[in-house]
Amino acid sequence: MSDPLHLTEALASVVVEVGGLLRRWRCDASARSGVWEGDQFKARADVMAHRALSERLSSIDGRIPVVSEEDATSLHGHRPFRYWLIDPIDGTASYVHGFPGYVTQAALMVDGRPEIAAVFAPETSTLYTAVRGRGAHRDGHPLPALEGAPPGYGVLTDNTPEPRGIALRVHERFGYDKYLESGSISLKLCLVADGSAHLFVKDVPVRDWDVAAPSLVLEETGGLVTRLDGSPFRYRGSYEHTGLVGGADPATCGIVARWLSD
Repeated sequence: MSDPLHLTEALASVVVEVGGLLRRWRCDASARSGVWEGDQFKARADVMAHRALSERLSSIDGRIPVVSEEDATSLHGHRPFRYWLIDPIDGTASYVHGFPGYVTQAALMVDGRPEIAAVFAPETSTLYTAVRGRGAHRDGHPLPALEGAPPGYGVLTDNTPEPRGIALRVHERFGYDKYLESGSISLKLCLVADGSAHLFVKDVPVRDWDVAAPSLVLEETGGLVTRLDGSPFRYRGSYEHTGLVGGADPATCGIVARWLSD
């Protein structure tokens, strides 16, 4: 199966199916249990979702390898030219603590960039998809091109009830008077893509599997995702980076990144 639209339909079906499993497993306390690994909590459901997602992606095309946050062996060595990059649960804290802000997601990576993406938020049954050069969709409906949003205009988003940390610094510097609390990194980028928010800034470690799928959704609507210093995500070498800037207006992303770098 090589046609991008057919691959997108198949990928969308897979993430929706796994999202349904996540909702069902959430009722089981053992699925929400887990251990801390560094600064990340790993729930049993993360591993369960990894297996479910990997198996279904392999059934789409067994020639495409799967690279996953939950499979350490897949993260070693050179990256394949073509592979699935998956995040079985982005927003594990939301998942474990009963909040709706988690997603399951995957991106087809080709030569160091995402070409096809699907992000599914199970608690709201919201599906975002994108194909490079062919636009992005929410629940099957095309997402319109984003309008310019200069610094301070529109809605700032982060995962706390009110701006804190770097979000508070951005709020105070640029004058954002609207704020939207949301969950996972991916979901916040998708909310920028669909116009619900306009800027998201993070200064903690982020990984390629957090960013690849939603960045394609956002960029296909005219927005931009960069690393915190304004440089692009290259999806080569290390999978971990320090922070990101995601915005509806690429020029605003640049302005914010330069201010943070000063």
